[in-house]
Amino acid sequence: MEYRKVGRTGLKVSAFCLGTMMFGRQVDERESLRIIGRALDSGVTFIDTADMYANGVTEEILAKAITGTRDRLVLASKAGHVRRLAARYGEQTFAGPLDLARPRPFHPWPGGDRVGPNDMGLSRKHLMQAVEGSLARLGTDYLDIYYAHMPDYDTPLDETLRAMDDLVRQGKVRYLGCSNFRAFQVCKALWLSDKHNLARWDIVQPPFNLLARDIEYELLPLCLDEGIGVAVFSPLAAGFLSGKYEKGKPPLPGRRFSLGAQGFRYNEKYWTDLDFDAVARLQRIAADHGKSLPQFALAWVLNRKGITSIVCGATSMEQLEQNLGAVDVQLGAEELAACDEVWSMLHPPRLFYGR
Repeated sequence: MEYRKVGRTGLKVSAFCLGTMMFGRQVDERESLRIIGRALDSGVTFIDTADMYANGVTEEILAKAITGTRDRLVLASKAGHVRRLAARYGEQTFAGPLDLARPRPFHPWPGGDRVGPNDMGLSRKHLMQAVEGSLARLGTDYLDIYYAHMPDYDTPLDETLRAMDDLVRQGKVRYLGCSNFRAFQVCKALWLSDKHNLARWDIVQPPFNLLARDIEYELLPLCLDEGIGVAVFSPLAAGFLSGKYEKGKPPLPGRRFSLGAQGFRYNEKYWTDLDFDAVARLQRIAADHGKSLPQFALAWVLNRKGITSIVCGATSMEQLEQNLGAVDVQLGAEELAACDEVWSMLHPPRLFYGR
């Protein structure tokens, strides 16, 4: 296993971060514990979770898996994702996001019939409640990394940053970060933290893979310049880069793309003829260099400048073993150039503002 420094901090994490979103939902507790145990035995020290994964069940499973090893691990959780309000609170409305780049808000996560207006978002009230809930479910008194899960356009950013700074000063959190934020928002957060002498966001968690490279335009250069760690999620495009799916055929049962409403949202992003053609080309590139497409795709992410770790889940022991192998794969200039050609097919070069 390779270990990398998180941005400018002294914290070191495994290049492979075990993602846990499907534990307690798509993967039952027994198999989840086996997968986590194998990952730890393989040298994985970085584990990512969130309070809304299986409505807290995922954190409870993880607590059982890390008993006796907690202090050797870098444990990250998240709070603030929008949830679906209980019906008794009436119609749910959103203030934003800005319409230019993302015309629709994030889809609310099902949270049950007890979710109220303050059970989501990045307000001081919710963050203080959320961290206590995560600590209790995880059976620990601190988190190594705590992420703001997504932008909250109803809450001033300085309120969020002051609350997160308090969590650091209270010893409940060691490092701070954000997930799903755009470059200008991260930059604004850095400015506010510097202006008010607050603990800053030292790591970001955006989506990044061979089919979705948009963070290379603004966010990744910002992180490189400011010394921010980057732990990317969806490095296999929700499994689309596994090569298991075929054009013209429905998603495989039990896989991410067939999971009801969530599967449909992934289908919207990747289930196009152009993306299927791109995967076919990438499979040939990987095969020409003697690698499976999943290992090749993960290795490509790990070979990109500025990437600290890949947040990668697994629904089986076999899948975990295959994915872990990507850490040892090095790609040459020829392979990287071939991947750039596929990206150009998906996003033909156009006039770009800035140099």
